[in-house]
Amino acid sequence: MTLPTDFQNRMKELLPSNEYKDFEKSLVESESTTSIRLNRQKINMFLDNSKLKTDGDTVGWCDDGIYLKERPQFTLDPLLHSGAYYVQEASSMFISHIIRSIVQDNRPLRCLDLCAAPGGKSTAAISSLPEGSEMVSNEIDRRRARILAENITKWGNPNITVTSNAPKDFKGLKHVFDIIITDVPCSGEGMFRKDEGAISDWSIQKVNSCAALQHEIIDDIWDCLKPGGLLIYSTCTFNIEEDELMVEYICNELGATAIDIPIKSEWNIHKPLAGNNPCYRFMPHYTKGEGLFMAALRKDEGELFKAKSKSGKHSTSQKGSSAKPTKDISSWVNIPVILKQSAEGIISAIPTAHKDLHDLIVNNGLYVLQSGIELGTIKGKDIIPSHNLAMSTVLSDKIFPKYEITKESALDYLRRLAFVLPNDAPTGFIILTYNNVPLGFVKNLGNRCNNLYPQEWRIRNL
Repeated sequence: MTLPTDFQNRMKELLPSNEYKDFEKSLVESESTTSIRLNRQKINMFLDNSKLKTDGDTVGWCDDGIYLKERPQFTLDPLLHSGAYYVQEASSMFISHIIRSIVQDNRPLRCLDLCAAPGGKSTAAISSLPEGSEMVSNEIDRRRARILAENITKWGNPNITVTSNAPKDFKGLKHVFDIIITDVPCSGEGMFRKDEGAISDWSIQKVNSCAALQHEIIDDIWDCLKPGGLLIYSTCTFNIEEDELMVEYICNELGATAIDIPIKSEWNIHKPLAGNNPCYRFMPHYTKGEGLFMAALRKDEGELFKAKSKSGKHSTSQKGSSAKPTKDISSWVNIPVILKQSAEGIISAIPTAHKDLHDLIVNNGLYVLQSGIELGTIKGKDIIPSHNLAMSTVLSDKIFPKYEITKESALDYLRRLAFVLPNDAPTGFIILTYNNVPLGFVKNLGNRCNNLYPQEWRIRNL
């Protein structure tokens, strides 16, 4: 690996000479680490028979994070497909620590993850927020938004709405969110070790254009944040134009205060490279992870996490919904929901507590990929249960029988192959489990099974 000359010169100006040598060596010679974050609503401890080799080291700033000794072929682990864990770079898990450090009460909050694909920060944030909090997970690129929706579905939390919109599209949602996460597009210097394409794509011009875009993004969504609300700003780059100077801009021009987050010295989080605002740098020669910059900023002129209105003024009729569902299947989940039926016969369950936000999003014309829990699709006299329901952490245990299968059978299922279950398996719609974690639906006819795993998600190559 050869680092761009301009990049080397810029970093030499920011780092002491002895430190720069360690920094460059870590990028050029050392290997990336691999880490995962457990989904505690699906798995309480890591399973030895998953065949993933842990090195016994947890991620200090995230109780759910675990380092692996080597990067396995994750595709071959059914637990990944069931949402039992998420493969995430360890530095990015710091968002969990920020939220848990700042949010000190149990009031549900509204959070927008503006640049969310592929879903790591959204799933980390919703797992760290108070129970009942609402998340809008957005990605402007429609292809990446579909990947985001898949990962959100597998995580199983019912309180996430996936949208695909530009930041400016949210301007109608003034003072709606308690927290906004902006993992903004950047020049990607922190990805040099993992992606050599990031090196060939880098230039000073790209740094400047990314900084300009970041200004525009923050300006577009600033009014969406409540007074006193929290903006979490992050990049995976090292330069100060996209990092410390952006934090200065937000504080000085928009009206914010950077928040000092408690950290432990053994985490080896690097100090800021410019200015006096508290911010947090994960440098590959200091921490076990890739390059990341993160800062927490409180919007001025308001109480932090001011309680949302109980007036229900945003509670309006649902646009685009068809008739009332023909069957009441709300008992399929164990939380209060409002059922919606599309023209195609797809029945979805919107958590009752989140109807105001759901309607507000729809009535502002935002493009919604999925919201709440897709329960199933009406086919004649049947309702075919949805894979989204099988993945949901609020699926009722009383409706569908479960049947535990081997890893070999699980991989056949994930390849969407036809297979036969043993004679002791229940017939009808059943949920297959692997290591007691739901994997998805089949319709067992006795002599064969109809595989209901989503066609577009199937494993194509083993």
